[in-house]
Amino acid sequence: MPGSQSRARARDRNNILNRAEFLSLNQPPKGVPEPRSSGRKAAGPSAQPPPPGDGARERRQSQQLPEEDCMQLNPSFKGIAFNSLLAIDICMSKRLGVCAGRATSWASARSMIKLIGITGHGIPWIGGTILCLVKSSTLAGQEVLMNLLLALLLDIMTVAGMQKLVKRRGPFETSPGLLDYLTMDVYAFPAGHASRAAMVSKFFLSHLVLAVPLRVLLVLWAFCVGLSRVMIGRHHITDVVSGFVLGYLQFRLVELVWMSSNTCQMLISAW
Repeated sequence: MPGSQSRARARDRNNILNRAEFLSLNQPPKGVPEPRSSGRKAAGPSAQPPPPGDGARERRQSQQLPEEDCMQLNPSFKGIAFNSLLAIDICMSKRLGVCAGRATSWASARSMIKLIGITGHGIPWIGGTILCLVKSSTLAGQEVLMNLLLALLLDIMTVAGMQKLVKRRGPFETSPGLLDYLTMDVYAFPAGHASRAAMVSKFFLSHLVLAVPLRVLLVLWAFCVGLSRVMIGRHHITDVVSGFVLGYLQFRLVELVWMSSNTCQMLISAW
């Protein structure tokens, strides 16, 4: 052991680089950055690689975005057809709204057109039906009037519920009247006057014996009531057509649940 240590000290003395004038060669110069490998090792613990789920999520989003853009830029055929029909409905309804305001072409006939619409309102029909029911003295007449009253109440509740659900505005900015607020007929779809006119006309055609001219006048009256609501700007054409269909369906429902004479007499005596 002492011999090996002495030989190591002799080797160090004989090494030229261990001299004082060559010591600076064994030290790194000042201002020189450390090797990249050491910096990479030092930065390894602090810089964590992104989790594997982020890359998959980004790729999935990049694949979904073009599809969504294509769906917005290229709508389906049903969407194009629906939007086209809706645009035609609005355009035609505005053209037919000739009595919607004071500055329209038929502004002088606005009062008469509104009067035609009032003939299809729910309040006059309910009041007239109750008055006729009180004055009626026959069982057959009371049976028909009680079922008509049921149909009118059904129409008001159905139209009010559907209008509250859809909340479609009319083609013009027209405020509802007092009678409209009483029957909750404040929105456009479906047209309550049209549904009531269709239901009443079908009811009379089925349960009253009328001459042919009266039948024709009854159908024309229902058509004029629906047209008057478009002319004063309260409803679209599709609102009126939907009201006619709804009125017919209500008539069919009343026919299915038709109250017999005994049931009507029981209700009248209880009332």
